Amino acid sequence: MSGDGTPTNARGGPQRIPRPPGTKRGQPPPWAHLDPEQRRVNIDDVVRAFASGRAPRPALVERFRPRASAVLAALYEDGGEAHVVLTRRSRHLRSHRWEVAFPGGRQDEGEDAVATALREANEEVALPPDKVEVIGELDHLATISSGSFIVPVVGVLDAPPALTPNPAEVERVLHVPLSELLDPQHFREERWGLGPVDRPIYFFELVGDTVWGATGAMLVDLLGRITGTDPERGI
Repeated sequence: MSGDGTPTNARGGPQRIPRPPGTKRGQPPPWAHLDPEQRRVNIDDVVRAFASGRAPRPALVERFRPRASAVLAALYEDGGEAHVVLTRRSRHLRSHRWEVAFPGGRQDEGEDAVATALREANEEVALPPDKVEVIGELDHLATISSGSFIVPVVGVLDAPPALTPNPAEVERVLHVPLSELLDPQHFREERWGLGPVDRPIYFFELVGDTVWGATGAMLVDLLGRITGTDPERGI
């Protein structure tokens, strides 16, 4: 058993999901038709996807909110396949405790999104900024709860990183193979809302953790771009 009581070999974790009444099952992932070998991607695949891909879409609130939050999707290759760095937030935080997220936070005065993402990754997991090659951004994501927006910055590393979580913010660092996220058995879409105004919410069931919410949406964007499977799908 893990420290929070979750069996160490079970998928899903202690994250609390505020599922509303009337939740419906959504669609399978857009990459469901790929065979297992096509779901095993490397860093060269990632770099090529962002070199030839479309520009990120801004969030509608950007015209009203000059300062964003930014996160870093840091990817590296290990054993011939790409991995992504995620974190489980500390249980002691006032909000979003235990949620799985990319390292990131609010912009400081005078920073751009890249500087914010690199600084926050260094503060949260001791990832040196000079080890990250920034290759692009994902679609900017509006947050319903705060009315702000998030800029997801994508970067690659030339080797698996040795990371140390800052215990004030991060309980655990997760090193997740993209092939695990691309396995349709580990993905779930739900439709939240009422009638015609429902919206998709994306979930990834890892061993010991459930990824969902904004991070789930950003992962769907990331994986769609890398695999070329409908990257503009309802995010």
